[in-house]
Amino acid sequence: MEYQNLIFAVEAGVATITFNRPKALNAMNSVTMKELYDAAMRCQTDSGIKAIILTGAGDKAFVAGADISEMQNMRPQEAMEFMELGHAALRLIETMSKPSIAAINGFALGGGTEISMACDMRFASDKARFGQPEILIGLIPGWGGTQRLARLIGVGRAKEIIMGGGQLDAQRAYEIGLVNRIIPAEQLMDETRKFAAKLAGLPGFALKMAKHAIVYGYDLALDNANKLEVECCAQCFSTDDQKEGMKAFLEKRKPNFKGC
Repeated sequence: MEYQNLIFAVEAGVATITFNRPKALNAMNSVTMKELYDAAMRCQTDSGIKAIILTGAGDKAFVAGADISEMQNMRPQEAMEFMELGHAALRLIETMSKPSIAAINGFALGGGTEISMACDMRFASDKARFGQPEILIGLIPGWGGTQRLARLIGVGRAKEIIMGGGQLDAQRAYEIGLVNRIIPAEQLMDETRKFAAKLAGLPGFALKMAKHAIVYGYDLALDNANKLEVECCAQCFSTDDQKEGMKAFLEKRKPNFKGC
């Protein structure tokens, strides 16, 4: 697929997906969401891609929400299809076998917060702002905001943000656990790329198993979740990287992982 509203680049095993509608503050319309799904699928199926970064073009917005100009005249069935498209793309990012980082360079409102929450980690510029303001236009979050936000920061705080329609600065988002790091704006991409490069150099199958155990174990009863963890950990013993990692540890040297 040729992208109109995304920039897709791969360097040293790290794919960077950039939302590229800066004049619209990178708002998500249906075309952009279809492109995001396609880009995520490319990341999942390309064995040369080891980690993914999502960010926004320009210095104002990561994604400032869904495109209201496209949504305003939608009928319920059209709106449902738009929401389902978003859920499919974000669930793919959330469950894919490779780690993803949202580099949040500005406004991440509505759909922007929802996209960031589907990523494994969120690194925020000190100028970033978050929120679920859908209630202010007569809606509720439709791309997982009512579910992922509560799981990340707790039900009470999620209700305050979603039902109140307010915004959070980067510091408050960090305090409540919505973001992993706050990074000065001018250093955001360098620091994010540095961490993504670290992930890309780690044993890919072990990363896959770690993510699988966390994502699919979260809602299980503890005994079942621990059983899943045991199964995932045991599978790591089938890889050359596990053998190399343990051998290097015992020989007190740096391991030479090959991704197999």
